[in-house]
Amino acid sequence: MTALVLDAAALSALARSRAGSRPGAIHAALRAAVETGRGVVVPAAVLAELYRGGHHDQAIDACLGRLTGIDVADTTRPLARRIGHLLARAGRGSADHVDASVVAVALALGGGVVATGDPDDLEALAAGLPGITVERV
Repeated sequence: MTALVLDAAALSALARSRAGSRPGAIHAALRAAVETGRGVVVPAAVLAELYRGGHHDQAIDACLGRLTGIDVADTTRPLARRIGHLLARAGRGSADHVDASVVAVALALGGGVVATGDPDDLEALAAGLPGITVERV
């Protein structure tokens, strides 16, 4: 399955948008994924990065409630191993583990499009991996 996997910047952009607001690149990517039957996934580590209490939590939860069909990928032991291996392969430290989790989820799903506001780190982690495309939104 070629999924659309959201990083923190992509999910945050969705959460900040309001119903009826001008659609942006992330909305176009989301609409294309839904129209073509691709799954839309956000790693649990991305939620941990975005949850900061109060209105931040409310915005993320409201977004996930409003935009049904976004699945949350839990960090299982095999996924954690894949994340660690991606970090080692790219020569990255644990500070990049959330970005690595986004790439690892896309790999676990058999490939996908990673939607991000910061493609440089994700492209470094996904370099040379088949079936992974990084797109700025």
